[in-house]
Amino acid sequence: MKVSTGWLSDYISLEGVTAEALAEKITAAGIEIDGIERRNKGLSGIVTGYVKSKEKHPDADKLNVCVVDAGTGEDLQIVCGAKNVAAGQKVPVALVGAKLPGLEIKKAKLRGVLSQGMICSAKELGLNDKLLPKELQEGILVLPEDTEIGLDIIKVLGLNDEILEFDLTPNRSDCLSMLGAAYETSAILGRELKLPDPSKDLVETGGAASDSVRVQISDEAYASHYAVRFISGVKPGPAPLWIQNRLMAAGIRPISNIVDITNYVMLEYGQPLHAFDADKVAGGLLGVRLAHEGEVLTTLDGQERKLEPHMLVIADEAKAVALAGVMGGLDTEVTGETVNLLLESAKFDGGTVRKTSRQLGLRSEASQRFEKEVDPGRVIPALNRAAALIARYAGGTVHEGIVQAGGAPVANKVLTLSLAKLNGYLGTDLSLLEVKTLIARLHFKCGDREHGLIEVEVPTRRGDITVDVDLIEEIARLYGYDNIPTTLIEGVTTPGALTRQQSLRRSLRRLLSHGGYQEVMGYSFIQPEQSKLFPAFAQGRHAVKLAMPMSEDRSVLRTSLIPQLLDIALYNVNRKQSDLALFEIGNVFFSEEEELTRQPQELPVLGLLLSGNRAAKQWNIPAEPVDFFDLKGAVETVFAHLGLSGRMAYEGDAPQDYHPGRSASIYLLGEAGRVKIGTLGQLHPELQRKLDLEDTYVAELLLQPLYDAARVHLQYTELQRFPGMERDIALVVNADVPAGHLLDVIRANGGTLLQQVQVFDVYTGGKMEAGKKSVAISLLYRHTDHTLTDDEVGEVHEQVLSALQQNFGAELRK
Repeated sequence: MKVSTGWLSDYISLEGVTAEALAEKITAAGIEIDGIERRNKGLSGIVTGYVKSKEKHPDADKLNVCVVDAGTGEDLQIVCGAKNVAAGQKVPVALVGAKLPGLEIKKAKLRGVLSQGMICSAKELGLNDKLLPKELQEGILVLPEDTEIGLDIIKVLGLNDEILEFDLTPNRSDCLSMLGAAYETSAILGRELKLPDPSKDLVETGGAASDSVRVQISDEAYASHYAVRFISGVKPGPAPLWIQNRLMAAGIRPISNIVDITNYVMLEYGQPLHAFDADKVAGGLLGVRLAHEGEVLTTLDGQERKLEPHMLVIADEAKAVALAGVMGGLDTEVTGETVNLLLESAKFDGGTVRKTSRQLGLRSEASQRFEKEVDPGRVIPALNRAAALIARYAGGTVHEGIVQAGGAPVANKVLTLSLAKLNGYLGTDLSLLEVKTLIARLHFKCGDREHGLIEVEVPTRRGDITVDVDLIEEIARLYGYDNIPTTLIEGVTTPGALTRQQSLRRSLRRLLSHGGYQEVMGYSFIQPEQSKLFPAFAQGRHAVKLAMPMSEDRSVLRTSLIPQLLDIALYNVNRKQSDLALFEIGNVFFSEEEELTRQPQELPVLGLLLSGNRAAKQWNIPAEPVDFFDLKGAVETVFAHLGLSGRMAYEGDAPQDYHPGRSASIYLLGEAGRVKIGTLGQLHPELQRKLDLEDTYVAELLLQPLYDAARVHLQYTELQRFPGMERDIALVVNADVPAGHLLDVIRANGGTLLQQVQVFDVYTGGKMEAGKKSVAISLLYRHTDHTLTDDEVGEVHEQVLSALQQNFGAELRK
């Protein structure tokens, strides 16, 4: 928000306060000032003049010789090359000796003709000429016809002004207006505030406005108040120069007296307004409603906008005529032929305006204010202020009454503030009188409720103050943060600590990083097609669609970490980084319903990716590509780190998008049985070819079951004092029997003597019967108290073999 100190001084005296000092005080009170802009760029000696005549230069086709009255008592001859200079104009004239940015004016001869000064353009005066009409951007600045001759141009254009750039936080939307800035400045400086009284200057001389216009609101959830005034007999033309100056100081281009006045009042009150050409509004109706499916509106910028049913519009009897709170429609635009006006002021729902503005990519000064919620108490005062100015400067007749819908009174908030709580929070010793004095500077009403309690009435313009601690903050910043004493913390303190889950997550990151893996962070938003890949965790669930996605490529929440890992891998491979060991710990998201009505599920997941070579090629060591077992080893290391070495199993069921012969599902074993918690393996060859990747191996693990089951405390065991006895067996079983199932049965029947079991060979083909395979397994038996005998081992071993035969029909290979 650009705040003109010249404009601000209309409401509050700034005598004795420089712009720098004011900026420092405002910043210290909590609103940062980004910078100070001085409109006078070093001008002096420039006055207003009148071009009495213009003749062509005798020796130059592009130059003109002008006779100018600059109020000096004698006419000046000035050579000017501007295309738009003409007799009868009022223009800025730089006299001999005048100074402009980087230039001093002297008498000179141009092609043999004496020039006694210079007629200036806006750019030469240091103004932002882009805010002027195009014809004035390329030529001299033409002043209004009623401009007095001989006046200092600095005064005429309001260039003795300094602009403060308020960097407002979202909660301080009250300062998106000059009145809000005035309230803030008054509170900080402790000076009296003088505000305009719109009703005092407004004169209603026409018939009843209700005879010419009707208004209605289809749903007050989207517009709580909509008010319209009817003004007839307007005469469009340029706005007074002082209004134009203030708009340009705020970065707004002047257009016409009617449009400029609505913009002026918006800046003054923070309440956006819009003027419709009343003769172009069908049926005299202005209704606030949601757009119809497929409805189209051409906005003032000439763009055709396809509307959606969630967008709020203003409509007449035939069609939409404006995007509520964003921009008006071209069909009802105020032009030079406009005679009758409908002037609107409203309180639209900020969320609805924000959604429409963002979706259409259409940001405006009005939408910026509506998004942050305008003050409901200023809807009518701003409307009256604009009507009075239009009557004065556009010759309009304001008709009696305001035609409105909604507008139920919004009560001021009443908060109770405890003096003890305030001093306890701030560490101060403020008295009741001091606190009430500070509250009075905010222009809030307050009174005593009971001993030590103050009842404060917060006006609607300060929507950011909702609870007593907000009042404490206001008092703190007015009292001065530098005046608050430094005190030691009192009370019970709680030492910080990591939760079990945070600690385990951190230890996993450390484990994998130390093991040569690099941590990556992928997007949580992915393409819809990617959400269909690797659906191991998403079976029977739905991807969560974003309501307002950044793009189609980022329109759903991820259901697996692997698609993003593959994107990162492809990015690196395309840059000649093909040896990859990556991991990510992040969340995936699901919904049990296709149309989301409640909070989706969010699950922590570990993703791993391996590709390329295991280690860099050396002169004596060839490069070795990674394989399935490198990834399997990493997964088993994670289990071992969490104290779950004996509680994992694999199932070779070829999960979707994995290689059918080099993949498996991962199960966690526990008292409740086998729980599927992940997948691992090589990418399916078709997917690898589609992504243009070499052999790539990925794994994904649900972390919550691992966190719950982890044994994180180190457990020490004695070194074994007695030797173990090893038995090797070769079992002939059906080819479709997983080796992991054999190991599960062996562990379940090996009792306390079985210490270790491991597969060391699998044989198929050759002399093996069709549909059969041989699985060679090593079993280690050991007792902690004595050396085992053959009988002890034999009894347990026979029990194991019997269980294998019963469960799988296993036979010992001969």
